[in-house]
Amino acid sequence: MNAAYLVMAAMFFAVACWKGLAFAREPTVTLALMTVNFFIGGAVYVLASPMGYERLGAFFGQPWTATLPIYIGILVCYGKMHLLTLLWTPACPNAPEQTLRTVTVWAFAYCVSLVVMAATFLSADLHGPADPLRFNTQQADKPMVLVFLAVFLTMLTSGTLNTWRRSRRAVVRDERIAHALRWFGRSMVITFGYVVCSGPAILAAANGYHQLDNVGVMGASFGMLGCVGTCYGMSGAAISAWLRERRDIAVLQPLWDLVVADINVRLSMSSTSPRPNRLINIRWTLHRRIIEILDGIRELRKYVSDEPAEVLRALHHQSLTDASARTKFGLPRTGLSPQGLEAAMTAAVLRHAVDQLKVGRLAPTGTPGVSTRRSEHPAYAVPGTATAACQERSRLVRVARALNHPLVEASLQLIRSVGRAEPACQQVAKAG
Repeated sequence: MNAAYLVMAAMFFAVACWKGLAFAREPTVTLALMTVNFFIGGAVYVLASPMGYERLGAFFGQPWTATLPIYIGILVCYGKMHLLTLLWTPACPNAPEQTLRTVTVWAFAYCVSLVVMAATFLSADLHGPADPLRFNTQQADKPMVLVFLAVFLTMLTSGTLNTWRRSRRAVVRDERIAHALRWFGRSMVITFGYVVCSGPAILAAANGYHQLDNVGVMGASFGMLGCVGTCYGMSGAAISAWLRERRDIAVLQPLWDLVVADINVRLSMSSTSPRPNRLINIRWTLHRRIIEILDGIRELRKYVSDEPAEVLRALHHQSLTDASARTKFGLPRTGLSPQGLEAAMTAAVLRHAVDQLKVGRLAPTGTPGVSTRRSEHPAYAVPGTATAACQERSRLVRVARALNHPLVEASLQLIRSVGRAEPACQQVAKAG
């Protein structure tokens, strides 16, 4: 039991430290509230463990002392998530003053509830040895404890159900907030299971019937699952983004090798660029990788030709009416999507440009430069030109994934094999 509670506490403290570092870099109210929530959650689980419960009870001379900070910590955590949900899902987006009033009223209600809980708990005459999971039923014969529990369960019910209702109806454009709200809603329904289990058990125990005591104990498992869900709701979007950034760094590696390592390694910003660390400074590493790739592509501009893109597009068009060609190139019945086709053309252009650059470097001094055939309206789109900064990452990832596509390989092979007297795309047209 101690180990389970301490593992939960360690999880909350670890995420709290991580959120704290993010808060130091980007000071926002939301990050501050999340960071505090994780620290409070970790403290609650430390106190709720038998070891923490016994030590705090021995320190104050009252075995049940730890119950008060535990229940207050739980209500504070869920109350903050409730307030965040109200801020993220305003009933009237064009009336911020109304949202502020709603948040203020709920915050005041939580503050009053915490004061009432503290007053009633401290004035209650508690007896017997402490059992953290059975406080609700063992002390239910005390009027002050009943008031304490009634206030706690009422506010927990109001907060969880209101958060669930607001989360379920919310339409949010920000994917991170939408992710948090989805998990808040699910977790609040699970946490309400604690109330469903505890309420009947407390009422029965208050009337001298303890047959439902174990049902009340089972309610703690719903609370623990709800905590895990809300923890993931507050941090899951960031964790998912971190994992996607690690994945994209790995996906971009072949493209980096092609346009940086094979062109001019001095384009890299540090000696660690060839194999960057994908555990720390992930976002910086990803941004650096994108910048280095764009610099490498810029070095290739004078070797860029339209022909690989035109050949690839001709092969793709031909395969739409030829089932055997589709099978050969691994294409679906409808062919590549517009974005996929553009990425494949760009990949072919970049690989051909690197080949041309290498040929130019190996050519004897005084040999005429490599000739490239350009068109007035290029069939390809080189990253870094006519691309919004927010779309560059996704575009480069698509290009990196297309570098070894069968269509790219076939178009480059065709260009290498045919004579320069006739463009390769015309050969494709004749073959079709």
